[in-house]
Amino acid sequence: MGNPSSNLTSAEWRVMECLWEKSPRTGREATEWLEKRMGWNRSTTLTLLRRMEAKGAVASGTEDGMKTFRPLIRREDAALQETEDFLGRVYKGSLSLMVSSLTKKQLLPQQEIDELYEILREMEAGKDD
Repeated sequence: MGNPSSNLTSAEWRVMECLWEKSPRTGREATEWLEKRMGWNRSTTLTLLRRMEAKGAVASGTEDGMKTFRPLIRREDAALQETEDFLGRVYKGSLSLMVSSLTKKQLLPQQEIDELYEILREMEAGKDD
């Protein structure tokens, strides 16, 4: 089946955001959350939850006699997979090309520049191990 986080659609990401915020959620809770934020109806939400369960991204169970849903993918894992897919697809895997492209269009605040330097220093120090 592959990694379920590697092919989440935009709509599925919204469902995951709902479940990452609070889990488990009943179908009713998820429907209300997504209706408020996305304008989706009950049928849309439940269809997505069933599809995502079949995909292995979401699990259902029963709690106090009510069907509940919880994510099977951690937000960090899904974000990393999405980032790797994007980097490979758009920038041919080159992180420096991506950073260069982003910084040509907008100035980075000094705090972000400092954070990037720190990340690079940590990566460089890790290579010595």
